[in-house]
Amino acid sequence: MSAVPPPSQSPPLLNNESLFAVPEELLKGTMMTKVSEKKQKRVLFQLDPDAGCILYKSRKRGPVALETIKEIRSGAAAQYYREQFKLPEGTERRWLAIIYILDGAYKTLHMIADTHEIFAMWDVAVRKLVAVRQGLMIGLGNVDVRETIWARQYWKGADGNGDRKLSLGEVERLCWRLNARFSRPELEKMFKDADPASKGYLDYTGFQSFVRTLKRRPEIEQIYRDLCDANAGKFDFLAFEKFMKDTQHSRLTQDELEVIFAKYSWTAPTASAATTTEGTSALALDASPPQTPDASSSTIPDAVQPPILTLEGFSSFLLSPENAAFSDKNQVVWQDMTRPASEYFVSASHNTYLVGHQLIGVSTVEGYIRALLHSCRSVELDIYDGDTEPVVFHGKTFTSKVSVRDICSAIAKYAFVTSPYPVLISAEIHCSVKQQDILVKIMTEVFGESLIRAPVEGRPRISMLPSPEDLKGKILLKAKNLYVVAQLEALRTKGLTASPTKQPDVLEADTSDDDSEDEEESNAIRISGEIRHGMQELKEKWRRVRGTSASKPKEKVKMSFSLASLLVYTVGVKCRGLGKEHGYAPEHIFSLSENKMNKMLKTGSTMCDLVHHTKDHMVRIYPRGTRVSSSNYHPHRFWAAGAQVVAINWQTFDLGYTMNQAMFQRNGRAGFVLKPEALRGNDELLSKYSKHVLEITIISAHQLPRLKDKRGQEVVEKSIVDPLVQVTLHIPDWTQPPFALTTGSTASLPTLSAPGDPVSPSSRIVTVRTRAVQNNGFNPIWRETLRLPFDVVGGKEMLDLVFVQISVLEDDYDEEDDEPIAVYCTPLSCLERGYRHLPLHDSQLSQYLFSTLFSHVQILDE
Repeated sequence: MSAVPPPSQSPPLLNNESLFAVPEELLKGTMMTKVSEKKQKRVLFQLDPDAGCILYKSRKRGPVALETIKEIRSGAAAQYYREQFKLPEGTERRWLAIIYILDGAYKTLHMIADTHEIFAMWDVAVRKLVAVRQGLMIGLGNVDVRETIWARQYWKGADGNGDRKLSLGEVERLCWRLNARFSRPELEKMFKDADPASKGYLDYTGFQSFVRTLKRRPEIEQIYRDLCDANAGKFDFLAFEKFMKDTQHSRLTQDELEVIFAKYSWTAPTASAATTTEGTSALALDASPPQTPDASSSTIPDAVQPPILTLEGFSSFLLSPENAAFSDKNQVVWQDMTRPASEYFVSASHNTYLVGHQLIGVSTVEGYIRALLHSCRSVELDIYDGDTEPVVFHGKTFTSKVSVRDICSAIAKYAFVTSPYPVLISAEIHCSVKQQDILVKIMTEVFGESLIRAPVEGRPRISMLPSPEDLKGKILLKAKNLYVVAQLEALRTKGLTASPTKQPDVLEADTSDDDSEDEEESNAIRISGEIRHGMQELKEKWRRVRGTSASKPKEKVKMSFSLASLLVYTVGVKCRGLGKEHGYAPEHIFSLSENKMNKMLKTGSTMCDLVHHTKDHMVRIYPRGTRVSSSNYHPHRFWAAGAQVVAINWQTFDLGYTMNQAMFQRNGRAGFVLKPEALRGNDELLSKYSKHVLEITIISAHQLPRLKDKRGQEVVEKSIVDPLVQVTLHIPDWTQPPFALTTGSTASLPTLSAPGDPVSPSSRIVTVRTRAVQNNGFNPIWRETLRLPFDVVGGKEMLDLVFVQISVLEDDYDEEDDEPIAVYCTPLSCLERGYRHLPLHDSQLSQYLFSTLFSHVQILDE
């Protein structure tokens, strides 16, 4: 691999020099020890700030792109890895772990520096460069920094021999890489226009000129001209205010609009100097508005004109955070967090310890760290007896094991990094009473004052659940309380509450016949091992014939009394039915499988009871056991029934995961989102029904990404794409009570099952597509309006549960075999109206640095 060119061969740093400054030692490369499970070896590592990657020789993997890096752990934070690889404690101070995504999966690059000085250089430089890119991957804006990164990255890629001169052939290859196709005469004309001195090559200044022509946005120019024409040829504040109110549906005050206008407008020195659209054919590479001459200027203006919005200023505004498509993204927590916890949806993870397959996957603390850093507030543990302390793994499978202590330590460290609101540990406890006591001791030691606990005896009753605000910084345990389960069973069968006079040291109950996760998943495991199970049955029949049957009566399951003290506001119980007659207290929470929920959604009376039950009780939903590949259901179906804790397999980047991430990007990434009012007790709203149309004009896209191979490298050899845009609405099923609809009222909306679902998922899907644009992945223009009908029950807040999924696809896209070019997903309630640039993401929901989809959005009433 060739060395990174020295700094003198890089383009000018413009005004952002400190963002890209890297020690020369890292540019040239430093020898370090690369550590993996199989071996350790000496490798030359280089850091390229222009190309934005870490370079090293590898047969299996290419360079690590900085924008794919999800986390950096160094020094003491890498202790877990050092212990895992059984290396000396002294290596910890020089250990750098880079966690990134490659080919849809998390990977970790372990590097140990020879000296602390080299380690410190790498640690500081990589964190700085990654922070710059991560700051650009949470939406739009920062145009100057984004353009600087773009120019440096593509100049470096085009200038293959490092002579700072781009030939026509190198420019042609650049356009091919950018998915832009031009005829030879077109390209030669653009090249000559950027080379007025006829030098036969483009230096960096010529490259900038060429890029300005390449990035021209005629569709924005047309909108700008139309707005100016409607306001006597100028774009002053009055025109801006009218545009914001009428077209963008802005809810900002006049004062707030004036602040935004001042940010992007400029003041012309004289009337004749005012910018017009005539002759404006391209957007400047640096989109900052022109500056007003200072007092030392030799020309004294005869009149100061009112500030106006230039084409460059208007374009910058359209790409700015002030014009974001996702209204609630990256804001602070703004919802009322003082309501009872049952009134919120909670970001939840299923089998958090797994990072792959449900039957043969690896159990690790990584799943907890990743989920918690993405504001997940409910994680899961399946706990079994270990040699000396309890361990976590997927029972009756071939998954590996990880200690409860390691998991609790990871939870304690990362629980409140992203969100200060409470974390719920949902536990399936299969260990002995002795190790249950050890479990309690571990949690008490590791979590300290954060752990919610209360004596079992004399515990006062509560009338409602505490709020997320009340529980800030707290960790709650949810598991089945066998004593409470027995009480509720007595109430159900005898109509009275069994109330023993003395609490035992060990609680006993019959083996659960509830729809529990372990039983549901055991069914899947038995299905996958059908032949082996059949052989066991034959053996058992033979034993019975011989009078030696191995059948035994059901054993009583036992529960530590100390463990019951940790079950305070989240006491796990069986679902024996719904309604007040079943005697559920506010703290009682039960788990329902996906299959059972699907049956409930098909029965109107049961769904009605569930919506009412979840007004003041928590309910957790988990995937069915046959999802052994860790696929996901579509969670909005269960949110629409009021369920709060809808658990997702976070290791699988599918539509269910995408919906969950879109939902919990809201409210400052608190991990808690307030439920719509109709699901919080306002029965009157549940009878409110309305029909609407999402009208979205797909105008254009800008720099669609090249697909990448398994090594993370762009596939440049393939032909330029023929992109189209597909828009899909995912609508909950409002046709069952308590949602009062008449038969046939939604006939225009097709009912489709999610892929692989054996029963209807109780959601409806509406999909439309644009035509394909041939041979243009750089700046395709569609200007095509799509109309998608949908209905809503429960008022406008229920738009939180209607999801719009936008996919950019290749013309010959095959859903089974192909990845989309780019995706975007959001609750419809968060999609702002008017002209918006949608930031595009890959299938793992990492935002592309330079790719956007320009559209116009309206929601119309029918």
